[in-house]
Amino acid sequence: MTNDNKKLSLEQREELFGTLKARFEKNMHRHEGLVWAEVQAKLEANPEKLWSLNEMERTGGEPDVVGYDQTKDEYIFCDCSAETPKGRRSVCYDQEALESRKKHKPENSAINMATAMGIEMLTEEQYRELQKVETFDKKSSSWILTPPDIRKLGGALFCDYRYGHVFVYHNGADSYYSVRGFRGTLKV
Repeated sequence: MTNDNKKLSLEQREELFGTLKARFEKNMHRHEGLVWAEVQAKLEANPEKLWSLNEMERTGGEPDVVGYDQTKDEYIFCDCSAETPKGRRSVCYDQEALESRKKHKPENSAINMATAMGIEMLTEEQYRELQKVETFDKKSSSWILTPPDIRKLGGALFCDYRYGHVFVYHNGADSYYSVRGFRGTLKV
């Protein structure tokens, strides 16, 4: 696979479909009433989305269907790994934060990675909705999209799940930790 054309080989497509189907069938509580064959047909009609799902999988996100928007006829995929995806940790919030670090810069930022992968970072509302499906980030945390007024002041928001609740925190956008990454969503 080359990142330039963002296409998967037939073998990669079949492997990804197998992984996604097995996860879908194992976790029906995430998408009650939905049928895998319909999801797969939608994916086959949108091959560029397959590349993004493969990136989610490759970085440890374990994407799965968590909803269906009837109005837009879109399946909603989200990272469902128990903890924030391992291949997306130790990143600051965005490019501005990355450039502002004088020493010990992380390799990348959450916003840059999400954009390159063709996915969107979760908003606070989406993060809270995901936690209603099942609990995630009991030992890690995930950056979430930060409102411009907070970001303008140098901050960024992240969430985790502790003590039976979702917590939203703030940090300098240029900070990064080995247990903080980000979760993404993709509509197909």
